[in-house]
Amino acid sequence: MSKNLFIKTYGCQMNVYDSARMADVLAPLGFTPVDAPDDADMVILNTCHIREKASEKVFSELGRLRRIKESRRAGGTDMILAVAGCVAQAEGALIVERAPYVDVVLGPQTYHRLPEMIARVARSQGAEGNRLLETDFPPEPKFDHLPQPAASGVSVFLTVQEGCDKFCTFCVVPYTRGAEYSRPAAAILEEARRLAETGAREITLLGQTVNAYRGEGRDGPWGLGRLIRALAGIEGIERIRYTTSHPRDVDDDLIAAHRDLPQLMPLLHLPVQSGSDRILAAMNRGHTADDYRRLVVRLRKARPALALSSDFIVGFPGETEEDFAATMNLVHETGFVQAYSFKYSPRPGTPAAADPDQVPEEIKSRRLAALQDLLTAQQRAFNEACVGRELPVLIEGRGRFPGQMAGRSPYLQPVTVRMDEDAVGRILNLRILEARPNSLSGEGTDSAGPEYGTCGCGGSCRSAEGGQG
Repeated sequence: MSKNLFIKTYGCQMNVYDSARMADVLAPLGFTPVDAPDDADMVILNTCHIREKASEKVFSELGRLRRIKESRRAGGTDMILAVAGCVAQAEGALIVERAPYVDVVLGPQTYHRLPEMIARVARSQGAEGNRLLETDFPPEPKFDHLPQPAASGVSVFLTVQEGCDKFCTFCVVPYTRGAEYSRPAAAILEEARRLAETGAREITLLGQTVNAYRGEGRDGPWGLGRLIRALAGIEGIERIRYTTSHPRDVDDDLIAAHRDLPQLMPLLHLPVQSGSDRILAAMNRGHTADDYRRLVVRLRKARPALALSSDFIVGFPGETEEDFAATMNLVHETGFVQAYSFKYSPRPGTPAAADPDQVPEEIKSRRLAALQDLLTAQQRAFNEACVGRELPVLIEGRGRFPGQMAGRSPYLQPVTVRMDEDAVGRILNLRILEARPNSLSGEGTDSAGPEYGTCGCGGSCRSAEGGQG
């Protein structure tokens, strides 16, 4: 008998991957994904603890779901309600206390046990006090117990590493995701082959500190560079990305992979967080601003077409105007084509949350606005420099309007084009006609397939006349 499953996903790409795998785990039990919770037999909130007021947003959503659950029960049916992910891991006991109508609370390392949890819920017949709280870190890796992933499109995520040992003073990830764990190389390669067989052309490798990957290989541990080289040899895989990386874990072999492999896309997400050495030390980042600058020089020497995106936190405890100016200087000097920037907000249980030297909210807001103005200007300039040139675009599906298709450039820019639907899954050179703040539009050309060079838009494109830019 088919049952409806609704999963609401908060936060990062890792959670997107986890949600898809939870659906895979539940498929043999007859659960089919649906787009709304109203008629769902099971609802899962897959939560993220990074953003400000994360738990409050979860409890607000639970309040709405409680009304649906009670309505279904009054009509003679029931709904299993589960909270998964990092808020569940960090605040599971509080969820059980404040929301006793939640049936299951499970951390991100235990979702392979969902079938067992559902059976236990059924046996308890919804009795109050029999709520399941599964937030221990199990001894067995969850990946060893997951079914094969279902087909999921042209561009897919593949988790290769989880957890973090860095203990940045602002971050809850080491407490919610646990210690760094790398999947065996053979398991990753097998999953990638299956994804390619079902139509995947681009794979994004995921990890909390993905370039800390040290998975067991045939002849000892593999680093991320070696893993990417092996993935590049899989037929059908034409593009490879990875996120999120840490500057401390960029090694020589990974830099060489950027130099040698055209399948490895020339956009690197490399979070720096601050341009002030004093703040970086207080964050326990383990690198200085000049360490970051030197690393960028090495990467760009290896791959001149390389463009960077990054993460920034403004208003970290103790941040002065001089510290913030150092961040602005680093952004000016480095140049970023994309970035995520946020005001610091305390995460309970982290060292920075207890720092008495908190920055006033109005100062944080002013600094964030100035930083975002600069980052937006850099992104706009990058996009506008692509106009009149050709970019190899992976066509992923339909656009918003009839007859329109949408894809991604090597730099993750969304690109729209008038084109037939049979283009899905192909990489086509498109002449860029217009740059919008967050996307591009283009037209088809007589050429097809990726051709990489360097030009005013950062590289990986060709001039409209057909020569190298």
